[in-house]
Amino acid sequence: MRASQAGQPLTRSTLEAFPLPQPDDGDKHSHGRLLIIAGQRELAGAALLCATAAMRAGAGKLKIATVASVAPQVGVAMPESRTIGVDEDADGTFAASSVEPLAKLAEDVDAVIAGPGMSESPACEKLASALFRTDAATALDAGVLRSLRGVSADARAATHPPILLPHAGEMAALLGCEEGDVENDPAGCGRRAAELYNALVLVKGVTSHVVAPDGRAWIFRGGAPGLGVSGSGDTLAGIVGGLIARGADSLTALLWGVLLHGEAGESLSRKVGPVGFLARQIPDEIPALLPR
Repeated sequence: MRASQAGQPLTRSTLEAFPLPQPDDGDKHSHGRLLIIAGQRELAGAALLCATAAMRAGAGKLKIATVASVAPQVGVAMPESRTIGVDEDADGTFAASSVEPLAKLAEDVDAVIAGPGMSESPACEKLASALFRTDAATALDAGVLRSLRGVSADARAATHPPILLPHAGEMAALLGCEEGDVENDPAGCGRRAAELYNALVLVKGVTSHVVAPDGRAWIFRGGAPGLGVSGSGDTLAGIVGGLIARGADSLTALLWGVLLHGEAGESLSRKVGPVGFLARQIPDEIPALLPR
């Protein structure tokens, strides 16, 4: 695929055409309301990583919904959030009965991040379908992505084009293809997913591709090897969701989120080394990288 077909480089210069909302002096309500649906019994930390990154990106009012068995610990670890525990299955994942209360929570926020730290489960497809029927902008990751093929029509009918944040394996699940197909043609697979779900799609990798439903595409070649670490994707989802909550449109938030996440990795590479930094260190780099 020629570079012009794959997309234009994603740089700070590129993003001059996609300015972020300027900070104001309002209270937490004016800085946006964000709901994070994340975690499970064995992966409670994903909700914390995502939430911390969202707050560092400027979100104002935060709610975390996670499974009941870990909600108290998450709430203590993230005092900036209202934390809600919902029904879980015997294996510690979200139960189907959690979908209705989660959908009600989503009706009262500007943006929803769903999926970090979640395994694929019967609840995920129902949750995605319910979120698409709300007016909130959505960013979807991990287990929720693997459950979207059955609700592609709901995704296409959503008020806001959903943001999809798959790695190669999750992209394969979205398209019903082999992971090797994604690795061989990430940009092409991104375009197929963007068309199928009417979504803004990030195909994560050493070189990342952002594709919009209208065919526009961008390539990001920055970042650092150390970003390939557990929890890094959770922080990326949080940055994107935090920017949407602040008032950025979904495409602007995704493009800036990819760039800021990569720049945070570059900054930590200089401070710590090319590898060995932790995902929990990524969010603290974000405020200084945000445009003033």
